[in-house]
Amino acid sequence: MNHPHGGTTGRTRLPGVVHVIAAGIFLLGTSEFMIAGLLPEAAADLGVSIARAGLLVTAFAVGMIIGPPVMALATLRLPRRATLVLALLVFAAGHVVAALSGSFAVVTTARAITALATGTFWAVGAVVATGAAGPGANARALAVMSGGLSLAVVAGVPLGTVAGQLTGWRGPFWMLAVLAVLAAAAVLRSMPAASREPAGHEDRPASARAELSALRPWRTWVVLGAIVLAQAGFLGAYSYISPLLTGRAGIPSAWVPVVLAGFGVGALAGTALGGRLGDRRPLATVAGAVALTAAELAVLVLTSTHQVVVVVLVALLGASGLGANPVLIAQVLRHAGRGSTLASSLATAAFNLGTAAGSAVAGATLSSTWELVGPAALGAVVTGSALLPIGLLATRTRRGRPSEHDDAVPAPVG
Repeated sequence: MNHPHGGTTGRTRLPGVVHVIAAGIFLLGTSEFMIAGLLPEAAADLGVSIARAGLLVTAFAVGMIIGPPVMALATLRLPRRATLVLALLVFAAGHVVAALSGSFAVVTTARAITALATGTFWAVGAVVATGAAGPGANARALAVMSGGLSLAVVAGVPLGTVAGQLTGWRGPFWMLAVLAVLAAAAVLRSMPAASREPAGHEDRPASARAELSALRPWRTWVVLGAIVLAQAGFLGAYSYISPLLTGRAGIPSAWVPVVLAGFGVGALAGTALGGRLGDRRPLATVAGAVALTAAELAVLVLTSTHQVVVVVLVALLGASGLGANPVLIAQVLRHAGRGSTLASSLATAAFNLGTAAGSAVAGATLSSTWELVGPAALGAVVTGSALLPIGLLATRTRRGRPSEHDDAVPAPVG
């Protein structure tokens, strides 16, 4: 399944716009996850309980599930450069409103709007990045984008939390607003003209009908299903990794952030490796990463009382669990057509749907006889089930006509 252009991917320098988009993703990811560390301060300042302040997390998650497809259709007539800039400016405005307001309802609404901007930037950014990189470097470009999110987990979230402790929870909001405006300026500089649009899209106006027609290939939906299953199993387990670290492995709570930083470092390495392998052997890369993740979760259940083993497994989970993500997004775009913003937005929504559903179901296992290892045990099964749709794709690819092969590049959409 070697890609016709795969032989040069490793030696081709990615366009600057890919790295600019990755920087934007770093800011968006920092905002998405940083709030968890600021909830106590925000709850006290806004006069609500910590449980109710958790709605700030929920509002963002719901926005990231519903928002991307809706915004993809709503912004079809806008040039992609304008859409990216507008998304960053709305992101900045949402943080300014939240930083200025003393109303919990207003802050929650601002978080939901910020999520809409985040989903829009992700979806359109993926299309722009893959279009700029070319068909032989799709997964690598998306890996650089995903690396921005991993870097947010490793560095952005801890730094934002520390800044919040020093300046109050509103301080990081102001910081992100300013940085988002700077990122918008960088997008304008790196995408100066329509010529930077993906090939075939400069003079062809997008339409809802064309976008919907891009979703007809059944392979697109099979990949989306694989995304939901893999994400639900993996991140459902990861959502409850801290109680396992302290309650089963006996790791002091003060060291938990260090262990989780190891997860982030693993994620950076995994996305980079997945991006390089994914342009050459996409399905093999995805299958290998998913199988490894399921196996690691199963081993985690069996060795949860051994500190060193658990710490190593957490880092490996970051690498394998997130390593397949850029390849999965590239497969959605490949089967639907690299120019489909709606397909890209559905991939974004699928990741967030899997995270939300997986976390909810995994939480229920804590009260079962499995207790603290319940999320990991369930995660191993659910993650492993993602091999079924991936296997279907691989089987049909081998049996299909040449034009239906996995590495065929469809005509652009819209």
